[in-house]
Amino acid sequence: MFEASAGEEDERLDKCLALLTDSLSRSYIQKMILEGNVKVNGIAAKASYKVKQEDLIEFELPTAVEPEILPENIPLDILYEDADVIVVNKPKGMVVHPAAGHYSGTLVNALMYHCGGSLSGINGVMRPGIVHRIDMDTTGSLIVCKNDAAHRSVAEQLKEHSVTRRYEAICYGVLKEDQGIIDRPIGRDPAERKKMAVNERNGKRAVTHYRVLRRFREYSYIECTLETGRTHQIRVHMASIGHPLLGDDLYAGSRKCHYRLQGQTLHARILGFRHPATGEYIEVNAPLPDYFIHLLDTMA
Repeated sequence: MFEASAGEEDERLDKCLALLTDSLSRSYIQKMILEGNVKVNGIAAKASYKVKQEDLIEFELPTAVEPEILPENIPLDILYEDADVIVVNKPKGMVVHPAAGHYSGTLVNALMYHCGGSLSGINGVMRPGIVHRIDMDTTGSLIVCKNDAAHRSVAEQLKEHSVTRRYEAICYGVLKEDQGIIDRPIGRDPAERKKMAVNERNGKRAVTHYRVLRRFREYSYIECTLETGRTHQIRVHMASIGHPLLGDDLYAGSRKCHYRLQGQTLHARILGFRHPATGEYIEVNAPLPDYFIHLLDTMA
């Protein structure tokens, strides 16, 4: 139950609840309201209801049922594998782990088939082995842990920013400088919950180093090295300096893409880490996907 404050005055009920409950999407809230599961002052209300100060808003979430995640025989492009870790070259369009709307066809489903029961369990049954992730339409190297000891080691390396992560991307516009550093905090976009944004007030420190690999008439081919690893970091940072990634429907605004693309042109090329058992430094290089190579050839 919530009591509306002055800050929520005159907000639509669905938007108000979306702002108050970080874990629920606005579409899910609208569905709850439509089904009569949200009441204002004891009466079922519509999504368009304008909230008034001191309104009592109440709802009860249905009991969550955790779906069964099944192994699936999906081919994997394996860059490195041993008894502790596996590094894969994730293709475009593949979700890393199951979530609402994606309970099959994910990287986790493929890993469960390939690795059997040999995946770390620290992140629960929905994300076995997963210690970090990349976006659905981002391609490239991703490390997965086969046991909890390896998971803890890699997680600590990620926390202390000692993992090497270099990405390649194509952005809109011609960058003037050959290289640069973007040091701007990133947090949830206060206006659109599904987006991240440079957020000086509530964001966490985020640092991206970039350098130009090649310039084209309207675009720049760049390498980005992550010093930190915030959600959508490269996408948000490049957009913040006026050079969003080509094909990025979420952050490119009104920029028109003249190519047939599925999401942003972003590839996790280099991944380097200390082996959790031996301490040896291991670095893998994920080749650029065919669509990316073709795009560069087309622009030349």
